[in-house]
This record gives sequence, structure tokens and C-alpha cells, in this order.
Amino acid sequence: MGTVERRRRSGASALTLLCATALLAVSAMTGVAQAAPMPEPGAKSLEQVRKEIDELYRQAGTATDAYNLAESEAKAQSAKIVEIAKQVVAGQDRITALKNRAGAAARAQYRSGGMPAGAQLALSNSPSQFLDGADRIRQGEKATTALLSEMNRTQSDLQQYAKDASAQWEKLEANRIKQETSKKQIEEKIKSAEALESKLQAEEKARLIQLEQEAQYKAQTAWLSTGVLKEINTSASESGKKAVQYATAQMGKPYEWGAEGPSSFDCSGLTSQAWRAAGKSIPRTSQEQLRLLPKVAIKDMRPGDLIIYFDDATHVGMYVGAGAMIHAPRPGRNVTLAGAGSMPIKAVVRPDA
Repeated sequence: MGTVERRRRSGASALTLLCATALLAVSAMTGVAQAAPMPEPGAKSLEQVRKEIDELYRQAGTATDAYNLAESEAKAQSAKIVEIAKQVVAGQDRITALKNRAGAAARAQYRSGGMPAGAQLALSNSPSQFLDGADRIRQGEKATTALLSEMNRTQSDLQQYAKDASAQWEKLEANRIKQETSKKQIEEKIKSAEALESKLQAEEKARLIQLEQEAQYKAQTAWLSTGVLKEINTSASESGKKAVQYATAQMGKPYEWGAEGPSSFDCSGLTSQAWRAAGKSIPRTSQEQLRLLPKVAIKDMRPGDLIIYFDDATHVGMYVGAGAMIHAPRPGRNVTLAGAGSMPIKAVVRPDA
């Protein structure tokens, strides 16, 4: 083969290779375009959307905690008002009984003529009989004084009950306003988050869930890499086992803010009901659970303990062992199993310490 021929064929081969490379590049670009359209300049990435939705639901969780706390306080105040009402009725009955006794004493005195002791002595045929009567009169006067004092105390109690009832009604109204404000905030945040999600295509929604899982997996892996599971080896108490059994049985049920079961739950509704099923009454909200329940170190964590998440303590899950926890995540998600370290841990509390 001549030199010219070799050069011609070599040039043709190079041209063929170049065309093939260009074709592959175009095909690859076309494939990418079909799988995930390139975002318009200035458009948010799916990861940015995920973070924005997550933050909106976090804010809704904060408002939910405020709503639940106001609701718990309102229930306590309503119960207090009922108790005060019972005390008022009992006090009124007591006043009626005391008035009847006072009336009976007055009628008895009227029947005796209401005569002074000296006159009764002068008219009495028997000094000893008079002295006995005088003693009874002194006793009667003493009883009357005691009767009047008791009536005054009861009247004073009734006045205090009225003040207490008024104060409780004011608190009840304040909590009603708090509930309404929190409810509005919750609905606004959830509506905004749902609006963002509704703009996504089906493929993007699937990818969004994948991104959520990847973020949780990354956080869980980082938590486990500290060797924390080597330290956590405490077994559950009997009541802790019952709480875990209850929580586990709720898996698959939807999240609903303010819900305490049986068909749906929010995060603290799940944990509080699980421990109620185990025979232990605990605070309704994650923030109150953190404030009022005994804290334990993560290395001493055992199944049934509650893990409080985020700096503002607005989420809670129940540790079930092996580095996992059960929780009600957020609106649009169901009660599920997740990594105990998949979110920032603020503290661990123990209901049956």
C-alpha cells in the first residue's frame, strides 16, 4: 500500500472516530435532557427545594408543639374550672345549712321569750334549774359565735372560688388564642410546603424522597461512625418493652398534626400514647417531655427512651434498639423506622427512670 493510500485511510479513520465521538456526546446530552431537564437560570435545584420543604415542615412542627401545649394547658384549666364549680356548689350548700341552723337557734330563742338571764333568775322557782339553763345559754352563745364565724369563712371561700374561676377563665381564653394562632401558622407552613411539592413532576417527587433518605443516611452513617453503638447495650425495662410494642404497632399510620391516635399521630402524640399504653402518663409535647422527664446519656440509652431532636426540641422519636428509632416524621409521611442519628440529637429522656 502506498504512502498516499495509507494517509487517506488514516484520515478517514480519524474522521470516523471523531464523528462517532461527537455522536456519543450528543446522545449522552440527549439522554441527560430526557432524564432530568436542565434547570432554568436562577431556578432552585431539587436539593434546595428539599431543604426549603424540610424547613417549612420544621416550622410547622414548632407551631404544632405550641398548639399541643396550649391544648394540654386548656384541658387542665377546664378541669380546674369544673373542680372550682363543684367547690362553689358545696360552699353554697354549706351556707344554706348554716343559715338553717342559725334560723333554728333564733326560733328557739324566740320561744324562750328572749328574756335576759337576770329576769329569768328572778322568775325562776329553782336557782339550780336557772344555773343549768344559764350554762346552756352560754353554750348556745358560743355555738352561735362559732356558727357565724363558719358562715363568714364559707362566704370568704366562695369569694375566693369566684376569683380563682375568673383567673382560670382568663388563662383558658389566652390559651384558646394561642391555639388559634398556632393552628394558623401550622396550616400556612404545611400549605406552603405542599405547594412546593405540587409543582414537582412525578420523577422529581420520587427523587425528592430519595434525597431525603440520602440526607438521613448520611447523618446516620456519621453518627454510627463515632462508635456510639459499641457503648449502647442496655436492655429495655418491662414498661419500655410495652411502649416499644405499641409504637411499633402504629407503623404505616399517617402523620397528622395534633393527633394522638388511634388512626394517626404527630411525633409527640405517638410517644405519649405509647407510654400511656405502658402505664405511664408523660407530657404531651416534645418540649415538655424534654423539660420534665429525666435525662440520660446517649451511651446509656435503652429501648423505650425518647430521643429529642433539634435545638428547639420540636421533634421526638422512640429508641427501639440497634441504632434505630420509631417516629411520626411530618405531614405526608407515615409512622416509620429510621436511624436514631438521622437528625441532630438534642437529648435523651427516660419516662420510667
